[in-house]
Amino acid sequence: MPSHNRSLHHYEPDYLLLGEILRPHGVKGELKIRVLTDYPERLAELDVIYVGSGIDDTAPTEMEVNSFRFHQGYLLLKFKQIKDRTEAERYRGLFLMVDIEHAVPLEDGEIYLHQLIGLEVQTDDGQILGIIDEVLETGANDVYVVQQTGKKHPLLLPAHDETILEIDLEQQQITMKLPDGLLPTSD
Repeated sequence: MPSHNRSLHHYEPDYLLLGEILRPHGVKGELKIRVLTDYPERLAELDVIYVGSGIDDTAPTEMEVNSFRFHQGYLLLKFKQIKDRTEAERYRGLFLMVDIEHAVPLEDGEIYLHQLIGLEVQTDDGQILGIIDEVLETGANDVYVVQQTGKKHPLLLPAHDETILEIDLEQQQITMKLPDGLLPTSD
């Protein structure tokens, strides 16, 4: 049976997502943004925001924030480089990002979602379930997609305060207490 090489799964992105550009707003080049960060107010402290296709974009565009405001749950943002609606239209569907060096420092006990990728998941009784392949953000709670050794289908595990017992980044391991009936029974 092949063993997982966790170092292949774990990577450190150069950027973290701040928001997704939905469309232009008005005629003066403002953009309507779906916020993807827990700290949108920190945009005011950033001199430069990057715009690109996602965190794996190798050459995102550096943009300077002119102004921003919140409106009906969305962020309305104006970059100095965008003068009108026609220019703003070119940015539809792209993402706002911050380089990892300027990301919000984490509070004690907090980690970035990308740090979970590649962690080994074990139950509170020591059963190894597999490796986190992806984290789905569902709104209610995150769901860990865990690739099981030697199995075709991944496990989907709900991640919240009741199920996560410990995340140990040094050991590259997460310990979870799962509700009865969540794991398939092996024949």
